[in-house]
Amino acid sequence: MKNRILLINLGGPRNVSEIEKFLIDLFEDPYVFDLPLPEFLRIRLARWIAKKRAPKVAATYDSMGFGGGSPLVAETEKQAEAIAEVLRKKTGEVWEASIAMTCGYPDIRELEIESLKPRAKNVILPLYPHFSRSTVLSTAKLIQKKLNYCPAALPGWVKPFHDSTPYLEAVGDLILDFFLGRLNPGDFLHSGSFGKIPEWENLDLVFSAHGIPLRLIKKGDVYRQEIETNARNLTDILRRKGFKGNCHVSFQSRVGPSKWTEPNTITMLRSLGQKGVKRIAVYPISFVGDHLETLEEIGEQLKEIAHQSGITEYHRIPAPGIYPKFIDAMATLALDSLREGKGGCICKKRGGHVPERGECATEI
Repeated sequence: MKNRILLINLGGPRNVSEIEKFLIDLFEDPYVFDLPLPEFLRIRLARWIAKKRAPKVAATYDSMGFGGGSPLVAETEKQAEAIAEVLRKKTGEVWEASIAMTCGYPDIRELEIESLKPRAKNVILPLYPHFSRSTVLSTAKLIQKKLNYCPAALPGWVKPFHDSTPYLEAVGDLILDFFLGRLNPGDFLHSGSFGKIPEWENLDLVFSAHGIPLRLIKKGDVYRQEIETNARNLTDILRRKGFKGNCHVSFQSRVGPSKWTEPNTITMLRSLGQKGVKRIAVYPISFVGDHLETLEEIGEQLKEIAHQSGITEYHRIPAPGIYPKFIDAMATLALDSLREGKGGCICKKRGGHVPERGECATEI
């Protein structure tokens, strides 16, 4: 039997025809679109919002230059094959890689049960460095619907890796290689401006994470705490490599009128500009692959806001993608997951366990 690894990500429409499906999957998810409404009303509202947002979202995707869709699926496929190749070299065995998305295609709901069981020779790797009810818990619950038990406590399931040494060292090297102009532009999207940055040691560095509604934090979600820990650890690594600039944490991509994690990255950039900061680099700390939020939001929209705020030098650091040290780190974590014994469910420990709602109430 071949060894297999399944990479799971949130997803993105590959073309304009998949946009509505992607948005419906996103907003129908009770752990993403988490509102205190009766379920039949929440679902109806979710579908209405998805259909209403589809035309506007389509225009944004069209402006990115990837045929009207997102590059995330294609980038995840590259990561899967790269990780499988490293696993082959590390183990001397055959590894087969595949991907699935929780929103859009390839749809995780369409996979066979056996491919979703974390166990020896079958690694499940959710590509989320940090735990959130809206990502890791959502993914675990989708799989639990097919398996009838939560997979997140089992050997073969790669837990959120924001504090793992291989991941931290890889990201620290990625940021340093970006500053020094040592990244291979062919490995990254929208890399035309990459090059050595003079006096990189003194830049202000913003770790921008995808935000989540505060109502999730109130339910016990540790996402913000893990983002802050991740940023501190990366700052320590960069300090050892000679970086002296100020580091900041902020949150992007807020949707709707409810309160989200703060400070918002827009607010952060305006505040830094008002304080006279002129040189900034932004790293997408919660993402491992480039897509709409990194290429368009950080790369274009936030850059414009930074320049309007008096910041004259703005750099978008790419997500890890197929950066070799990141790929090696993911392969290491995959193998480490197979050596771990069964533990307590991380959803209960990190996400706010609500037994009456059936959140990870069943484990094998």
